[in-house]
Amino acid sequence: MSTITIAWIALPFFIGFSAYLLPKLSRLFAFFVALASAGYAFKIFLEDSPIILQLLDNFGVTLAVDELSAYFILTNALVTIAVILYCQDSDKTYFFYTQLIILHGSVNAAFVCADFISLYVALEVISIASFLLITYPRTERSIWVGLRYLFISNTTMLFYLVGTALVYQANYSFSFAGLTNAPPEAIAFIFLGLLTKGGIFVSGLWLPLTHSESQSPVSAMLSGAVVKAGVFPLVRCALMLEGIDPIVRLFGVGTALLGVFFAVFEKDTKRMLAFHTVSQLGFILASPLVGGFYALTHGLVKSALFLIAGSLPSRNFKELHHQPIGTAVWIAAAMASFSISGFPLLAGFGAKILTSKNLLDWQVIAMNVAAVGTAISFAKFIFLPHGGKANVQPGFWRAMILLLSGLIMANVLYYQAYTIDNTIKPLITIAIGWSAYNLIFQRIVIKLPRVLEEFEHLIGVMTLMLMSLFWMVMP
Repeated sequence: MSTITIAWIALPFFIGFSAYLLPKLSRLFAFFVALASAGYAFKIFLEDSPIILQLLDNFGVTLAVDELSAYFILTNALVTIAVILYCQDSDKTYFFYTQLIILHGSVNAAFVCADFISLYVALEVISIASFLLITYPRTERSIWVGLRYLFISNTTMLFYLVGTALVYQANYSFSFAGLTNAPPEAIAFIFLGLLTKGGIFVSGLWLPLTHSESQSPVSAMLSGAVVKAGVFPLVRCALMLEGIDPIVRLFGVGTALLGVFFAVFEKDTKRMLAFHTVSQLGFILASPLVGGFYALTHGLVKSALFLIAGSLPSRNFKELHHQPIGTAVWIAAAMASFSISGFPLLAGFGAKILTSKNLLDWQVIAMNVAAVGTAISFAKFIFLPHGGKANVQPGFWRAMILLLSGLIMANVLYYQAYTIDNTIKPLITIAIGWSAYNLIFQRIVIKLPRVLEEFEHLIGVMTLMLMSLFWMVMP
C-alpha cells in the first residue's frame, strides 16, 4: 500500500506535465487522475489501520493517510470530476486542464502531509495553480483578482515558514506532533498561515472576492476542494494535540458566525455562496472529529451551487425574482440548498447531526444560530420563481447528476441519524430560517461595508490576527 500511495501522489504531476506533450488528451488525463483519486479514497476507507510513511527521517517527508484523509481526498476527486464534466463541451484549452490536474494533485498532497515543510510545498503549488486558473480568462479583472490572491498567499506563508523553523528548532523535526514542544509563537505563526489559506475568520476575507469573481468552474473547485487544504491541517492538529483542539474549535465558531452574518445580507449569488463557504469551513473546525464527513457534504453542495449560479440569468437575487429560472435548474439548486440546510434524505442532514453531537457545551448556542442563518441564506435559492427557460452548458447536467447523486448516496453513511428527535430539530431550524427570510430578511436591504475585504487592509487584518493568536497561545 505504501508503493501505491507514493505512485498515487506522483501520478497527477507526471500526467500533468505529460499533458503539455499530448494536449489533445489533456481532458481525458484530468478525468483519469481524478478517477484514480476516488478509487484510492475508497481503498483507504477499507483499510483497517492508517498508513504512515517516513521517507527521509526527520529532515524529510512524513505522510499519514487515514479515514480523515480519505474523506477530503474523495471530496477533491468528486469536485474535480464534476468540473471536468461541466467543461467537457466548452472551449477550455489544454492549459486549463493541465493546471486543473496539477491543482488536484497538490490538494491531494496537502491531505496526506504530516509534516509542516512538505505541507508548505503543497500549499505553494496550490497557490500557483489556483492563480493560473483564476487568471485563465486573461481579463484585467481576473489578473488583478489572481495577483491579489497570490500576494496574500505568499505573505501569509512567510509567517508560516517562521513557525515551521521554530518547530524544527525545538524538536529537530517538522512533524505536526512537534507543536506539543514548540514555543507558543510557533503555533501563532503556523496558524496564521493556515487560517489565511483556509479562509478562516477575518484573515480569510480575501475569499469572497476571489471565489465570486472567478469563472464558475474555478469557483466550484476553489470552494469545493482547494480551501480545505488549509483547513485539513488544522483539523489534523486538533485531533492529535489536546491543547490545539479548543483553539481550533473557537475559530470554527467565530468563522461560522462571521460567514453566515455576511451571507444573510448578501444580494449577489456568488458572493453569498463565497461568504457561506467561510461559514461552512467554520462548521468543519467546530467539530474536528467529524470534520471529514462535513467537508465531503459541503464540497458536493458548494461546487454544485457555484455551477448553478453561473447558469442563472443574473447574479442579483432581486433581479432573479423577476426572471423565472428553469424548473430543472431550480430543482437542482433546491436539492443542494436543502442538503446544506440539514434537510433529511440528503447527506447534509447526517453531517449536521454528527456535528451537533460532537460540539462542546459552550459551542451549542452559537452553532445553532449559525444553522438558522444557513437556512435563511439558502432560502434565497429555494424561494426563487421558476418555470422559465433554462440556459445551461451541455456538461451542466452531467456535473449535477454526479454531485447530487453523491449527496443522496453519502446520506447512507450515517443512517443512524434517522431518529425522531434528530429529524425534528433540523426541520424546526429550517422552518425558523425560512420564516425569518420571508417575514424579515427578504424585505431588508442592507449593504454591508467591504472595507475589511479591500486589498490594503487585508495585511493589516493579518497583523491583528497574529496578535490575537499570540494572546490565545501564550497561556
